[in-house]
Amino acid sequence: MSKTLRFLQLIIAISGTVGLVAGCASPSASAPETQATPVGEPSKSSEPIPQKGYMTRDDVQAFAMSVAQIRDIPLPVVADLLGNARQLPTAIRLMTPPEPGQARAKRDWSRYRANFVEPIRIRRGKAFYEAHEQTLTLAEQRYGVPANIIAAIIGVETLYGEHMGNYRVLDAITSLSFDYPDPNRSDRVAMFQGQLTDLIELHYQGRLDAKRQLGSYAGAMGIPQFMPTSLKKYAVAAPGSTGIDLENNVDDAIFSVGRFLVEHGWVADLPVFAPVDLPPDPQALVDGGLTPTLSWQSLKAKGAKLKPGATAGTWADFPLGVIDLPLPKQAEVQYRTATPNFFALTQYNRSYFYASAVADLAQAIQP
Repeated sequence: MSKTLRFLQLIIAISGTVGLVAGCASPSASAPETQATPVGEPSKSSEPIPQKGYMTRDDVQAFAMSVAQIRDIPLPVVADLLGNARQLPTAIRLMTPPEPGQARAKRDWSRYRANFVEPIRIRRGKAFYEAHEQTLTLAEQRYGVPANIIAAIIGVETLYGEHMGNYRVLDAITSLSFDYPDPNRSDRVAMFQGQLTDLIELHYQGRLDAKRQLGSYAGAMGIPQFMPTSLKKYAVAAPGSTGIDLENNVDDAIFSVGRFLVEHGWVADLPVFAPVDLPPDPQALVDGGLTPTLSWQSLKAKGAKLKPGATAGTWADFPLGVIDLPLPKQAEVQYRTATPNFFALTQYNRSYFYASAVADLAQAIQP
């Protein structure tokens, strides 16, 4: 038996007397105002922690004790979940970087766009918009996010709820927390361990069952594919809903997407792209970041102009960014001038391609 596990069991024995880890977790201040119900009573304080699954590892045992202490969750609850987790080889394989010297796939905007802005998604997007127009309109009124943008995100993420993932989220996130395949990406390990911590807390609060919850190989869940932290912070019940259900309640998904975007910088009444013709060869204006840093005045000084018939609207008062969308088959690059709303979309998925596909699909399904 490892030293960490023996220490864990000692802590449990002590907690039966002084209540160190038996308190009820407090909902996050940013979580929706719904009263959560803990998932059952913790096991008896004298009961030893089963040494199985990921809980056979010292690093996981130390993590379990940290989560229990920081989030005020009974240690047996945390240990039971982590002991129940199993490695998910698919997640590890898909996150594995190319071998040294192995060629990376070229960024190809036309190929990426064809996967999402295509006849099936456009047709289903129009049908989704029509079927849920009232809720989409209410969400737009509350958050200032256009209805077609919300619909497009749901279309890109899950084909309007058709493909929500069939991997157990607990396995996916635990695997990526402790077996991440790139040793140089400690930032990714920290991110997934934060997601795992929130997943455990959501389970303890009764907001999901982590032993059953399915999602993507990276741990995204439901119609809008929220990660645990996003579910905890931004999921919201639509008007008339009695709870929050992102798997079966489309209205909740719609409102949650709207809330996510406005919390990440969406500005009402701004376009995603500014109507600007950039100067020839604008690559030097692309910094590859996810924050707009250029002013309209500085772009004009570099030779940018308004498109014919366009006017400098409110967007001209906000920071802008120039993005590049490579088209290798044509030996060309498409450039666009992005507003803060484009960069809000990249907070959903940190990719110029993703945000551009959402914007283009939104335009295609707009009634």
